[in-house]
Amino acid sequence: MTATFVLDGTRIRTLEDFWREIGEAVNGPGGYFGKNLDALIDCLRGGFGTPEDDDYVMEWRDHAVSRERLGHAETARQLEIRLSHCHPTNRPAVAAELAAARAGQGDTVFDWLVRIFEQQVPGVLRLS
Repeated sequence: MTATFVLDGTRIRTLEDFWREIGEAVNGPGGYFGKNLDALIDCLRGGFGTPEDDDYVMEWRDHAVSRERLGHAETARQLEIRLSHCHPTNRPAVAAELAAARAGQGDTVFDWLVRIFEQQVPGVLRLS
């Protein structure tokens, strides 16, 4: 039987909210599901609450609300955080991404998340 995990897009305003929402959707109240993009990749592959055979669906309800909230402003905020912690050799690339986000250009946090789902567990994410 296919497991279905539901994300409530109206509860997601920031990337930190997404981590909380997916953790609770998969592992119940207060559930943990990683708090960075690399951890998300690991968790989606199974064994951290999701079936290891990819026999599950992640239904992101009201995704359009999340798409707007996880847009360029949130992307710039996340890139500012990344810039403050990244290795010096990565600073120019992150700074360029940050400048693009501030100009309303480039991929957004929402795009990052959807791409990870599509690349790691194709067909699992359902946007509604």
